[in-house]
Amino acid sequence: MPLAREGYPHIIGAVVLTALLFFLGWSLAAWLALALAAFTISFFRDPERDIPSDPRLILAPADGKVIGVKPVQDERFLNGPATLVSIFMSPLNVHVNRVPATGRVVDVRYNAGKYFRAFADKASLDNEQNAIVMEDACGRRLCFVQIAGFLARRIVCYLHPGMDVEHGQRCGMILFGSRVDLYVPPAVHVRVRVGEHARGGETVIAEWP
Repeated sequence: MPLAREGYPHIIGAVVLTALLFFLGWSLAAWLALALAAFTISFFRDPERDIPSDPRLILAPADGKVIGVKPVQDERFLNGPATLVSIFMSPLNVHVNRVPATGRVVDVRYNAGKYFRAFADKASLDNEQNAIVMEDACGRRLCFVQIAGFLARRIVCYLHPGMDVEHGQRCGMILFGSRVDLYVPPAVHVRVRVGEHARGGETVIAEWP
């Protein structure tokens, strides 16, 4: 099973701890450590995805449950009306994030913040987050925001301004429970509803007109 590179220190630590506890004969602690190691390996899994080829499609930037699809007035990233699609990532989801659209990275903005539960509305504004503003070949902008949740304490992003990217491309991850918000222009046709489950780099969230 492919694993995210950020996970190797955590996985090795968990496996070494498990082996040490079994060696010392501390059976109960060893079995608990083994369960922790299994969870850690599962958390950092990084499966390949069947990425749609049509560049007009806007794909899910994360695995998880769609917890919000609503019109907003976005003055932080798109400077105007937008549609906000929010995806909640539980600790059991794949946490590798993927680029939602083909285009160019315009800006990457990191903001330290608090750690409210990721499904809370105020998490979009108050939590630690990393926003990636993108522009497609026609100059149309969108933004996706990696948001740390109650358990998350580290956001990883591989992107920087000026990069050309393809939709479905790996772009980072959020460790241990989190959320990703996607802001798209109101003219974009959104194809998901609240309650649906998305797969990063595979599920079509919206389509450019």
